[in-house]
Amino acid sequence: MSVWPFISGAFIGTVLIFWPFEHVRAEIVPGHDFDAADSFFISISVIEKSEKSCTKDRKCYLTDQTTINLVVNGGIMIQAEMISYKSPGHTIIGMGALEKLADELKAFESKRALLVTDRGLIEHGIDQKVKSHFEKAGIEIDTFDKVISDPDIGCLESCVEVAKQGQYDLIVGLGGGSPMDIASATSVMVTNPGKVQDYLGIDLVKNPGLPSILIPTTSGTGAEVTPNAILSDTEANLKKAIVSPYIFATLVIVDPLLTVSMPAEVTSWSGIDALTHVIECYTSKKANFYSDLFCRDAIKRIGRSLRTAVADGDNLQARYDMCVASHWGGIAITLSGTTAVHALAYPLGGQFHVAHGIANGLLLPYVMQFNAMGNIEKFADVARLLGEKVNHLTLLEQANHAADAVKALYRDLKIPQSLTELGIPKEAIPRMARAAMDVTRLMVNNPRSMSTEDAEMIYEKAL
Repeated sequence: MSVWPFISGAFIGTVLIFWPFEHVRAEIVPGHDFDAADSFFISISVIEKSEKSCTKDRKCYLTDQTTINLVVNGGIMIQAEMISYKSPGHTIIGMGALEKLADELKAFESKRALLVTDRGLIEHGIDQKVKSHFEKAGIEIDTFDKVISDPDIGCLESCVEVAKQGQYDLIVGLGGGSPMDIASATSVMVTNPGKVQDYLGIDLVKNPGLPSILIPTTSGTGAEVTPNAILSDTEANLKKAIVSPYIFATLVIVDPLLTVSMPAEVTSWSGIDALTHVIECYTSKKANFYSDLFCRDAIKRIGRSLRTAVADGDNLQARYDMCVASHWGGIAITLSGTTAVHALAYPLGGQFHVAHGIANGLLLPYVMQFNAMGNIEKFADVARLLGEKVNHLTLLEQANHAADAVKALYRDLKIPQSLTELGIPKEAIPRMARAAMDVTRLMVNNPRSMSTEDAEMIYEKAL
């Protein structure tokens, strides 16, 4: 494969080359200076391609990275990378985005829809804001409101049974990550035979699901744009996931106005969940130039706006920043993936029923302290993006300040900073560490190699 774009001008650091359906980053070889008058041709050839399908625990098929040789004027070698990824069919994000729903519904040609949500949103009347658009579009809509926090397999089975009996042709998820995950999983379970357990894993779903719409009302999980539906397996005391491109929604609507009524405590924990996603994805081994774009912007938005969103829920600029950051985090998960924070958090949810966002948030600074040596430049950048004045320090000192910035944020938000505050006993640490190390698909993506002893040490520091 070769392409011959004509480029002229002065170049320092990075060249972006675009052609149909591909985006390539080229790092200019150190020591070669390009004058403003330089004109040159670039030929491109693939030299190494990652596996498109994901292995059981290692590489996700949803992000396909290709290593490329670029030869400039026949002599200068440049390395580049190509990224291929999947995402929802259509996304609308911004203030008042929900007002677009009625018009968008025309394309679905739906007759009966099932709204999947929780009792809290019903009590606050948020569901009616969505249902009114279905009424306007002439679509009958019923409600399943029995979604619980960190839903288990039984919760999904109940929703699937309702969906099958009602013969719905459209599934709508409204709420935080829990309702959206149950809605996404329901859409594929209706069209695929067997039990939920048959699909816990990667790329096990064979048939496309029912059309689905996801509408977040929190700013944390980014679940509206990920290919994962997370469930608690109460028998195994573990969090498990259905991972499939068929989980992606047909339509995503992100409207910050739907988050204004979110209580301060929920705003805090969901915001920290979003911060966890983007810091992990930014520093992961599979991070790439495209995921970095989303992560850096999201970290900056959270650093400047989470405190404000908690202190003043009516501040629309802060709510907007948090919605965008959460959404960017979901995209970044698809592009590069999370790391050891999530692996270490799963046992807290599976064994002690700690909410996913709380478990992630509490462990984040302790894992950052451990990981900083594994990606010094990026952790230093995290500190700067969070507003730390660190330019006078060495690069390693800057990297270590990233965890300090997160802890300062926690102090301002009055967020628990220890496992003891959550009732986790010290004697549970060895069991949790073993369970965390079994989540190899995340551990292999961690920027620093981690042993069982390292995991135990992190838990102990978090006590």
